[in-house]
This record gives sequence, C-alpha cells and structure tokens, in this order.
Amino acid sequence: MDPAVKLYEKPLELENVMIAGWQQWADAGEISSSLPWYLIEMTGAVKIGEIEPEGFYLFQIPGTHHLLRPEVKLVDGYRESMTSHSNDVYYAEVNGKGLVIFVGDEPHWNEDRYADAFFDIVEALRVKRVVAVGGVFGAMPYDKDREVSCAYSLPEMKAELNRYACRFSNYEGGSTIGTYLAHRAESRQIEFVVFYAFAPAYDFSQQSLMLQSMRVDEDWKAWYDLMRRIDYMFHLGLDLSDLETRAEELIEAWDAKVDEIDRQKPDLHVREHLQEIASDFEERPFIPLDDAWDALGDLLGDMDDE
Repeated sequence: MDPAVKLYEKPLELENVMIAGWQQWADAGEISSSLPWYLIEMTGAVKIGEIEPEGFYLFQIPGTHHLLRPEVKLVDGYRESMTSHSNDVYYAEVNGKGLVIFVGDEPHWNEDRYADAFFDIVEALRVKRVVAVGGVFGAMPYDKDREVSCAYSLPEMKAELNRYACRFSNYEGGSTIGTYLAHRAESRQIEFVVFYAFAPAYDFSQQSLMLQSMRVDEDWKAWYDLMRRIDYMFHLGLDLSDLETRAEELIEAWDAKVDEIDRQKPDLHVREHLQEIASDFEERPFIPLDDAWDALGDLLGDMDDE
C-alpha cells in the first residue's frame, strides 16, 4: 500500500460500495465537490482514512496567482484559518450495506501515484464498485430531468449501465480525474463508473450586455437525479425526499427568476429563448425496473377492472 494512504479502520463486515467526488475541473453544479459532503452529513458517516497530500499538489504556476495557492484568512495580522488539500475517506452503514464516501482534491501532478493510492484504498476496503460523480454545464432545460453521461472501466459493465438512462460519452479532450481513474481501474480489474450530470447554463451575451449568462451553481436537481441512479444501483435504500424537495424548490426559484427578468427586460425574450432550448431537448428520465413493473401491474389491473 502506498505510504500516503492512512486507514484508521477497515470495516469489512458488510459489502462495501463507494461514492467519490473531488474539487475538480468537471464540477458544474457543485456535483463532484459538494454532493459527497451532503451524503456524509445525511448518513452520519465517520472519517476512517485519508491520502496524505504531500507530493500531489503545487503551490503555484507562474501567472496563476490564487489558482493553486492555499487560502489564508488573517484577523489583525493573525492567521485565523488556512486551507489545505485533503483526500478523506468516510464510512457509514446504510441498510445493511457499507457505504464508503471519498471526497478529495484533484491532484496537480504525480497522478499515477495518486491513482495507485486511491485504488489501494478501494482494494483494502474490498469495495465492490466505485461510482464517481461530476458535472458539466450545458444549455438544457432547468425544469427537466438532467442529462447524464457515463464512462466505465471494464467492457462487461456496459450492458448493465444501459439500464440507467444515461448516454455513453464520446468525449475527446483533456481527461477529468474521473475518466483518468476509470482508465487506471481497468488494469486492476476494479469496477469504476463515472456519472456526469449536465447542469443548466445559458449564454445571453449576444442579446444583452446587462445579462451575460445564467447558470445553476448548486444543482439540487442534478444531485437528486444522480442519487436516484446510484441508490438503485447499490440497493442502499436512502431517503432522498430532502433532495427531491430541494430539486423542486430550485425549479420554482428559477421559474420566479425567469418571470422577473421577463418583466424587467422583456426585450431579452429570456423565457422564449429557454422554450426554444426545451423544444430541442429529449428528456431521458430514469425509471427503475421495479417502478416500471409496478406501473405495468397498475395498468394491467386497470384493464382487468374495465
């Protein structure tokens, strides 16, 4: 095991699965950086380990200034707080399953060693499958189910992943931490899935200098749509009612905001623009197999009654 890995406990009594997220490039809607922390609080997960940061992070690159440096808060000249990089492992028992939650900072360099350390943790905890979450911004309806794409580590996983109402990514370009780890997972025969949800973002720069863009910064709807898939995949039985409520409130808040802009700036035709986006959008709702059978049973029951 890599010396950077520190595991204080190794809970192996239950079947363990993992959800992972990072402070990273693909973090639209704060899906990767904040959803894991939400789950930690929701489940009462406790910290059982970490990857120590030495060797994975840069202090600066010329010209970046604040991009990589730790952030300090001074009060009357005294350091009140100082940020530091962390990669922490949390654990909770959820309805007879062991849920491992990894929340970290995307490494700046030595990514091969970082991947080995991460998968050392996965193997030491006998994690059956890792699901990593991420987000990208896109022009999609804010009031519809989020589009979800995925990448995976082992070819034989594709048939199962077809059931999760996601499209298989054909992206070409710079790798995210998720797709990089999916690549590295294959050599160790580890099941690794990356789910990316599209968080709504709109560019109005062509229509107005006053309203450049709008986007969902904390996309509760994306969190909810992803967790419905992950919960079903892992058979966790999590109570997602709070996320569902927050998702509904988000949509209501956006409805009100768009109405307000339409009243104040009718010449921008914001609602009309969003309706055009919606007309070209093909929604792919996730319907778990159990729910589909229930719906079919209800339909057949209604036919019998008739």
